[in-house]
Amino acid sequence: MRERKSQSVRNFRGRALPEAATLAGYAALIEKYDLKVPVPPKLAGIALRHHPISTDAWQLLTPRHAPADTLIGHLEFGLKWEGVDLAVLSAVFKQVEGSEIADAVRARPTGTYARRLWYVYEWLTDRRLEIADPGKVRAVPIVDPKNQFGLKGGALSKRHKVIDNLPGTRAFCPMARRTEALEEYEHMMLDQRALDVIGRTHRDIMARAAAFLLLSDSQSSFWIEGERPSVQRAQRWGQIIGQAGSVHLSIEEFERLQRIVIGDARFVRLGLRQEGGFVGTHDRTTNEPIPDHVSARAADLSNLLQGLIAYAERGVKGEVDPVVVAAVCAFGFVYIHPFSDGNGRLHRWLIHHVLAAAGYNPPGLVFPVSAAILRDIDSYRRVLESHSRPLLELIDWRAKKDGNVEVLNDTADYYRYFDATAHAEFVYECVKQTVEKDLPGEVAYLESYDRFSRSVQKIVDMPASKIDLLHRFLRQGGGRLSKRAREEEFSAFTDDETEQVEALYRSSFGNA
Repeated sequence: MRERKSQSVRNFRGRALPEAATLAGYAALIEKYDLKVPVPPKLAGIALRHHPISTDAWQLLTPRHAPADTLIGHLEFGLKWEGVDLAVLSAVFKQVEGSEIADAVRARPTGTYARRLWYVYEWLTDRRLEIADPGKVRAVPIVDPKNQFGLKGGALSKRHKVIDNLPGTRAFCPMARRTEALEEYEHMMLDQRALDVIGRTHRDIMARAAAFLLLSDSQSSFWIEGERPSVQRAQRWGQIIGQAGSVHLSIEEFERLQRIVIGDARFVRLGLRQEGGFVGTHDRTTNEPIPDHVSARAADLSNLLQGLIAYAERGVKGEVDPVVVAAVCAFGFVYIHPFSDGNGRLHRWLIHHVLAAAGYNPPGLVFPVSAAILRDIDSYRRVLESHSRPLLELIDWRAKKDGNVEVLNDTADYYRYFDATAHAEFVYECVKQTVEKDLPGEVAYLESYDRFSRSVQKIVDMPASKIDLLHRFLRQGGGRLSKRAREEEFSAFTDDETEQVEALYRSSFGNA
């Protein structure tokens, strides 16, 4: 890619720029090499003036930031201003000769971005470049912690003089950018706020609240899939959610969990898929598939899942933000879609697993993330589609006679390397809702219920089951007993007692 005069543009692959600019960094590389990769959520360009406009989708820099319009110029610009985009880098390295990278590094052997580029090239391609030791220079991290989430530490590569703080391995390493939203979520210290609620709540009430929130998450996870499980089935899955974080992740563990999720497996093939997969519908007339999402190829499943497992362990041990790790693992799993059924519930189970393994949620308490997802199901679908929908244009597939799909091109990198920023923001918002709404709300409800129960007992002596029935009738009636309840279940009440219990209900639950 020789240096040439770039042309300004106002639109790039269907994405409008806020003003005319020349493409730079990853956008320029995608354009030059016609890379078959999802367009990154945020791109960069060089504006024609010195006070450009930037947006959530475009970072426009001034003319003095313009890189050399060469392969190396745009690669180094991308690493500096846009962070590590492994999807683009992997695609570029498949097209260029290693000698071009080696020549660029030799020209600037002590350069921080040259050394990062050298390391990432060998990391992605597993091909060694013949480059001499750069000498006594300070080691630099591959991931700039100010721009993206990476390990707090990392292994030193003495040969490259870099620190490998990439959150994953070559088999699976989505990246998340630091945004204002994620910075704000981090500063909220939601894990500590949950502990504060527990600290000021009676142990008995906290235990009951935790049990309810666990069941709520289990039921919601089924409801998201359009299923209405029995209480017993929801409780069984709730027990599995409650054990998250205490098991060792493996493909065998995923398969065990799938068996529990499915229950009746007479019409479902258990275990990793042996053929293609997709999410979508079929044409009513021809039975041809109409995919909304095409899953990873069966031949790639084992490697992708092993990479995901390594990412979870590496991220937790390396002290990457637990919510970010949870989001990457969960959404990575559902994009891979390794099973013919049960993927959605396992995807949400992974959120609980990572948070618990990292010690983020208090012991014995599950954040009902699925309940928060269910309340904002449209946002959940938008986040899912933010990566899966653009992939449809990049995946070459054909319909099979059995109504399935067969993928014809190499798609593994689409599931290994994606931008998980939006996914991390979404999961953080769900955790925020559980800490600020669900947990204190359930505690307040139980405290109100106990006040109501104790006060009723002072009016009339009745068993706990009868008080619970009374409460349900009053709740259904908005604080009033129905005519039927007064004449049948609670006909023994005097008019004065009826008025007293109705007043008690309103005073106990008025603010709950």
